Amino acid sequence: MIKLRSTLLALLILPFLGACTSNEKEQTSTKKVRYTDYVNPFVGTDGPGNTYPGATVPHGMVQLSPDNGYGGWDRIAGYFWPDSTIAGFSHTHLSGTGAGDLYDILVMPFNSKSDRTLTENGNVRPVSLFSHDQEKAEPGYYAVDLLDYDIHAEMTATSRTGFHKYTFPKDDKSQIYINLGYALNWDGPTDTYLKVIDNQTVVGYRFSSGWAPVQKEYFVAKFSVPFTSYQLVNSVKGNDMKVVDGNEIQALKTRGYFNFDTPNDKNEVLVKVALSSSSIEGAQKNLAAENTSWDFDKVRKDASDTWETELEKIKVSSMNEEHLKVFYTAMYQSLLAPTLHSDVDGAYKGADQKNHVAKGYKKYDTFSLWDTYRAAHPLYTMIHTQRVPDMINSFLSQYDETGLLPVWSMKGNETNMMIGYHAVPVITDAYFKGIEGFDVEKAYEACKASAMNEKGDAMADYIKLGYVPLNFDHENWSVSKTLEYAYDDWCIAEFAKALGKEDDYKYFAKRAENWRHVYDEESSFMRPKDRKGEFIKDFLPKDYTDHFCESNAWQYFFYVPQNIEGLIDAMGGADRFEQRLDSMFTYYPAPEDELPIFSTGMIGQYAHGNEPSHHVAYLYNYINKPEKGQKLIREIMNTQYKSTPDGVCGNEDCGQMSSWFILSSIGLYPVNPGNAMYDLGTPLFNNATVQLGNGNTLKIVAKTVSDAKPTLKKVLFNGEEIKGWKISHKELMKGGTLEFI
Repeated sequence: MIKLRSTLLALLILPFLGACTSNEKEQTSTKKVRYTDYVNPFVGTDGPGNTYPGATVPHGMVQLSPDNGYGGWDRIAGYFWPDSTIAGFSHTHLSGTGAGDLYDILVMPFNSKSDRTLTENGNVRPVSLFSHDQEKAEPGYYAVDLLDYDIHAEMTATSRTGFHKYTFPKDDKSQIYINLGYALNWDGPTDTYLKVIDNQTVVGYRFSSGWAPVQKEYFVAKFSVPFTSYQLVNSVKGNDMKVVDGNEIQALKTRGYFNFDTPNDKNEVLVKVALSSSSIEGAQKNLAAENTSWDFDKVRKDASDTWETELEKIKVSSMNEEHLKVFYTAMYQSLLAPTLHSDVDGAYKGADQKNHVAKGYKKYDTFSLWDTYRAAHPLYTMIHTQRVPDMINSFLSQYDETGLLPVWSMKGNETNMMIGYHAVPVITDAYFKGIEGFDVEKAYEACKASAMNEKGDAMADYIKLGYVPLNFDHENWSVSKTLEYAYDDWCIAEFAKALGKEDDYKYFAKRAENWRHVYDEESSFMRPKDRKGEFIKDFLPKDYTDHFCESNAWQYFFYVPQNIEGLIDAMGGADRFEQRLDSMFTYYPAPEDELPIFSTGMIGQYAHGNEPSHHVAYLYNYINKPEKGQKLIREIMNTQYKSTPDGVCGNEDCGQMSSWFILSSIGLYPVNPGNAMYDLGTPLFNNATVQLGNGNTLKIVAKTVSDAKPTLKKVLFNGEEIKGWKISHKELMKGGTLEFI
């Protein structure tokens, strides 16, 4: 654990000194501060956040977290704060998405003190009541009392293993079961297997299908004490369970019940579970490499220290403890995805459903690219630079396996969820930021292949017509697809230009202007157009229709990040554009308007709970009215984020919501996340120290900026005034002082 400078420590403890005695002051001043203390993993478990509170490490393969046992939108991540039951602890979860998938390898302890069950998805499963008063979560650790059984459950994790610790009361029927037939939300098993190796070791797999169609999770589980007996069960349907003879079972839905002697008041049984997407042998290698002892406390401490190292990459100081909690929780949640997909020897299941080996890099998956290319990946390039080549090589491995870059990939599958080919801006942004460690020519080839894929989502029409024509299919999203494809095309054009590919540059630069095909001068909005080139009639910009992806015409009007100046000109100039921006934040939905589930965090028509709005407040910089944007940015930071379970105003979306806050709170945001530039906003903190990914240090100073005075006169970088409210990544990474005045 690091020691903070005395000035920072004084700022952190200042609010508490007023009521202290001199002796208490002395004790407080010597207390060490850990950034993990500010993190609340329960943030987002209530409301629309869809996060999980369980144990994991940065980008870990394992997300060991409780499942309430019920399905539904609110329980997409397995856990919902208002619930009162726990059905077990499974090892894989998604953070803040809209997809109900995973929940692999469910483990649950129980005994004779209760026979409470629930039925969900055709399964009867034991559950226990719990209380938040007897529950705790911190980075790398989760604990809860299972009240029905009087069992204290604790868990921690390494990158590829989950570590359970159960403290049983005295009872003559103490069991731990492994449920591979567990089904929840969209996910259900397709084949499962259990084999007892000895009286402390079980191996197996759970193959399943859900949002991602072909998921394979192999595992090995080792118990700290021998089980006295066991039953392997084919859970056919409901209560119809057939116990089988022998030491192994393969069926659609299998369970293993393992019995333990618990003769005392407190009996500890620990379980280590290692995962692999490639094989049981891979899981065994992962366990041998990462978790060989039974020292639970050490593994917990190692996980906490790993988180501390990540969190201290940005050190902020504030007398507002709520701001500190929100910031470091955001830092935590920005690192829950993407997740590690390769074993210690590099083996992984590819998107072609074959096993491969990642040579010279770590294979990652769970890429929510429609969300994360906007702020999360630019944040990684700044402070987690060493991981960026691994992520891009992970993209390129999928290109090798399928011929295309990922769109929304997970567990060795392409889900094709959402729109665009947004691996492209992640690649181009890294290239223009000088990040090495990947094959540039191959990366360009992959970008072009995705852009020329006529079998893609309406791509044949887009390539032929220059826009995606409307139809009335569910989630046609024609306008949004046109705009997002055009942006990705701009990224490819700039990439081609830098590589000297002049013909490709001209071709994709022309496609980058395809946004003009859906801009309607009459309404001055982006408007759906049919195959004949006619704009749709009966058009209301505030309506939510299948022509816009999880948004309306207000929110997608501003999505031309590659050519904001051209959009301003098309609309008639800066004054008209300013009026539209002002209206965006003041034209509120009427009481009778029906808002969809993704329209949250509303300020006028601006929806901070969904990604298409995220750059809009920064657009005031482009008409030389930055003070208007600065006031709004401050308002968004103060009103749309809290350190409570309902503290996320929309789906957390694999780190994007958090990354917006992190970057904005230090005064930076990439309006165009593919051009290696940052737009300047207004910092939330008076002082911040950023450990840049190249080893240099950036100090953010905003001594006079506050809620009462959020606007700026100028910004200096190393004493020189910045013009145009932008700074390049190249300049920023030199380190020094960025001063907001």
